Amino acid sequence: MKGFLPRTLHPGLQILLLLGFMLIGACVGYALMFAWAQWGFGLSVGQVQGVAMNPTASPNGWGLLMMMQGVLLFVAGAGGALALASALGYGWAEYFNPRRLGAGWWLLGGALLIVVILPFMSVIIAWNAGAHFPGALHDFEVWARASEDRAAVLTKFLTNFNSGARFAVGVLVIALVPAVAEELVFRGVIQKNLVRWFSPHVGVWLGAAIFSAIHFQFFGFVPRFVLGLVLGYLYLWSGNILVSMGAHFTQNAVQLLILYLTQRGQFGWGFDPDSNDALPLTLVIPSVLLTAGLLFWLYRSMTAPAAPTQMLTIGSDGVRQAG
Repeated sequence: MKGFLPRTLHPGLQILLLLGFMLIGACVGYALMFAWAQWGFGLSVGQVQGVAMNPTASPNGWGLLMMMQGVLLFVAGAGGALALASALGYGWAEYFNPRRLGAGWWLLGGALLIVVILPFMSVIIAWNAGAHFPGALHDFEVWARASEDRAAVLTKFLTNFNSGARFAVGVLVIALVPAVAEELVFRGVIQKNLVRWFSPHVGVWLGAAIFSAIHFQFFGFVPRFVLGLVLGYLYLWSGNILVSMGAHFTQNAVQLLILYLTQRGQFGWGFDPDSNDALPLTLVIPSVLLTAGLLFWLYRSMTAPAAPTQMLTIGSDGVRQAG
């Protein structure tokens, strides 16, 4: 495939170009959103803006916001990352999957890791939610908490699944689209280029920090950073974006499923999915041990030589490759 950019382009420039392609994608996404709103909901541009500002007051609020979120994230995020790969002259599989999927259980192993780590993550979530900034940043802390409280109200509105159809839409928009778009952007492009620019571990850690910071949730930064590390190393070790996508989707989908079952009164144990409280140590300690064991097993399995004569190294694409 022939592109109009050299493949040897500096990693920093590739990341900047990604932002440019994402901006173009956002413009296309907004055009599609307004066209869909007019055709599907019968709303003008001004009416769309009004509903977006106060979605709970409109009968179209839930559906419109779901459509807007899904279209914008997919077109800007996934579209921008795929456009960059094409501009560099890569096929999409070649750029994002420089290594073939070693085995189907890699996907299952990544998904299982996400489920097993949940109790441990609850401790990190509880600690981060209760964190306080230094006195000099008190005003910033007040603003940040107020911003997150407003975001929490919107999230609760969007995750009010009063029917199976709404839950299915939620899985598509809140679980699947972010798993695809965010992995292409943060692991497939940003981490890949940071690894090339610096080193494997620096690339993964910087990529995870950017992944967490871009969500602008200061009292959820640490757990999202840890999730970014897990997803980053899964991609580094496997060399296949499907592995981190599968794990990311599992993270989102499991939380939505628990929330849906709780809303229907079908999930017991006194668990509140909206709470930031840590789970009991009887769940946390096994979670820590199983997570450590699974990480070690996945690392050994994914980085094992594909053949007796082959060794796995960090290639110029920022992932482990057979050489």
